[in-house]
Amino acid sequence: MPQTAPQTSQITTLGFDADDTLWHNERIFQFTEAHFTELLADHAASDHLRERLLAAERRNLSRYGYGIKGFVLSMIETALEVTDNRVPGEIIERILAAGREMIAHPVEPLPHVRETLEALSGSYRLVLITKGDLFDQERKVAESGLAELFRAVEIVSEKTQVTYATLFARHGTGPVEAMMIGNSVKSDILPALGAGAHGVHVPHDITWALEEADAPEGIERFHRIDHMGKLPELLARLT
Repeated sequence: MPQTAPQTSQITTLGFDADDTLWHNERIFQFTEAHFTELLADHAASDHLRERLLAAERRNLSRYGYGIKGFVLSMIETALEVTDNRVPGEIIERILAAGREMIAHPVEPLPHVRETLEALSGSYRLVLITKGDLFDQERKVAESGLAELFRAVEIVSEKTQVTYATLFARHGTGPVEAMMIGNSVKSDILPALGAGAHGVHVPHDITWALEEADAPEGIERFHRIDHMGKLPELLARLT
């Protein structure tokens, strides 16, 4: 359960999630998943394929981590499973091609992101905290055009209470004077609150099933805003 921390009027450090907080990400995965179900339509119904793929992703997180490469391997594994290892080589090649297209997809910042980061960068330490494949996350940060607005970029394998406590101490004055902003209640909000930071949920219209979690209730440091453009107003109210 998230822990409460003493309320403070001082916030010195802002942590930002990347995927589906600063730029679009999950819709690319969903588009590729739809293409995957079309490729295997002769072997299994789409709902069944989606269930098997999600099970493979959950099973493989500890092996491959988060990101496109693990997703592609899970699609290949699922294709082998539903065809009893008789999936045609052409389908495997098309799955691999879909993965390459995902990696090459342009990075599209979400509305209000750049102007909000620019407005806040002079008053707060901005830290980008993202999880996933190191190579792909570095690529997206570089292509976003937002990198220069952050004091630090941290790419981690998982987001935990210890992760946030460590990073907010490393790049700021500790979690009590920090705020984490992101679209995932499970990864961005609950562990940040547990570390003693503020947590700001910025919902995205698409959430990966493995990132779904209930929002906390009765936690003073939990906040929700409709979009990134409302973050400066929230900070002004808190300080």
